[in-house]
Amino acid sequence: MSKKRVLISVSDKSGLTEFAQFLESQNYELISTGGTFKHLKEAGLNPIQIDEVTDFPEMLDGRVKTLHPKVHGGLLAVRSNEEHMKTVQEHGIGLIDMVIVNLYPFFENVNKDISLHEKVEFIDIGGPSMLRSAAKNFDSVTVITDVEDYTKVKIEMEQNGDTYIETRKKLAGKVFNLTSAYDAAISRMLLEEDYPTYLNASYKKVSDLRYGENPHQTAAYYVSTFENGAMKDFEQLGGKELSFNNLRDMDLCWKVVNEFKEEMACCAVKHSTPCGVAIGTSALETYKKTFECDPVSIFGGIVAANFKIDAATAEELNKTFLEIVMAPDFDEDALEILRKKKNLRIIKIVNPVSDKQTWVKVDGGILVQDNDSIFSDDIKVVTETQPTDEQKKALLFSQRVVKYVKSNAIVVSNGIQAFGIGGGQVNRIWATQQAIERAKEKFSGELVLASDTFFPFRDVVDFCAQQGITAIIQPGGSVKDQDSIEAANEHKIPMMFTGVRHFFH
Repeated sequence: MSKKRVLISVSDKSGLTEFAQFLESQNYELISTGGTFKHLKEAGLNPIQIDEVTDFPEMLDGRVKTLHPKVHGGLLAVRSNEEHMKTVQEHGIGLIDMVIVNLYPFFENVNKDISLHEKVEFIDIGGPSMLRSAAKNFDSVTVITDVEDYTKVKIEMEQNGDTYIETRKKLAGKVFNLTSAYDAAISRMLLEEDYPTYLNASYKKVSDLRYGENPHQTAAYYVSTFENGAMKDFEQLGGKELSFNNLRDMDLCWKVVNEFKEEMACCAVKHSTPCGVAIGTSALETYKKTFECDPVSIFGGIVAANFKIDAATAEELNKTFLEIVMAPDFDEDALEILRKKKNLRIIKIVNPVSDKQTWVKVDGGILVQDNDSIFSDDIKVVTETQPTDEQKKALLFSQRVVKYVKSNAIVVSNGIQAFGIGGGQVNRIWATQQAIERAKEKFSGELVLASDTFFPFRDVVDFCAQQGITAIIQPGGSVKDQDSIEAANEHKIPMMFTGVRHFFH
């Protein structure tokens, strides 16, 4: 029986020795390159170097070693094509029946603090070329990019003497899945364009999820291969697996607390909507104030804190049913307490919030926009009545929260706690009524109001006056701004314009 040939060039060498031993036992000749050759040789195997196949030395620091007709001819030749077989015979090209290649670790190095030229050296050229050639000829060639596929290929070869065509087709599909993501990551690094001609997506599956928004929907979780972010590489320190809805709510919740750079902040989220936000001077105080914002809605919700969770705070957290607790760190005592609730997911966030864009899928397309990451630095008082310093602080607190409430969005607060959050309504007055009503149920002192966009009519200001709201902040920009300003002046309510709208649909 004539030997078949396998070309092996891998950066990830896990499981390789055992699989290569199996291939040798199946009468395969091992062809390899550089470090892979050395690895196989040291393991007691009998590989031959690629230059023995090509009759051409590796050159340019290894940049050129497999880019040769004796490699690609051996991969691409159609075995059933007489002309192809005649050509390879005339040129002394041996057929290659299997390729095992995983690429230079570009994904692992693109985010490192190294120079562009250093990153460029992690761009694999020969590897993708071999993979693409082998994958195109999947009728005859088995191509492996994932070490997890060694076992499946081994079993089929033991059963059948070769892999099945269905398997080779699937493995070929995995090649183009990998190389497209690989090229996309490289493209994003080099182009540095927010809106390139082609939208490159490069994401790797972390896990399948039990289901999507509803049990009848399937779902999976992917993370970016070329950029970091708060929802990537976090550590789960306790609790059951995360769901689709969990991850969406976690993202929102963490972004809210990260609006507050100088203060200790805590946020509770339920069904993609903040139900409590507070700032404080200690961990326990900050969480308690958050809980007080809406003790009913927080049940079954998610809590995020931009500070370390201590034991006292953990004890307080455990007094209500929560799905998730997120923080940059946890005391060991706090972890011990939180883990008493077996299903509570405990999440330690590792990376900062860093997404620059939001992508929204529509049927047949994707909408892309840069993230709403700014906060107005040109806030003006537009009324005769001036806000006090305390009112200004309260208004700015409310404005930071309103960014994360579904439009139409209204937030009513005392500057420390967001007691009333009204969002997702089809008109602004309904959102205002809901927010004020909820706030006054919990707090009898002075309250201020923030809106995500302008008031088209004076009705919001008039209602605020009726309900005792002491100050208002909104973007302005309506053709009827003057109506609202005049209403505020009549009621002697100070009002500020930010000039920045924060729709969140």
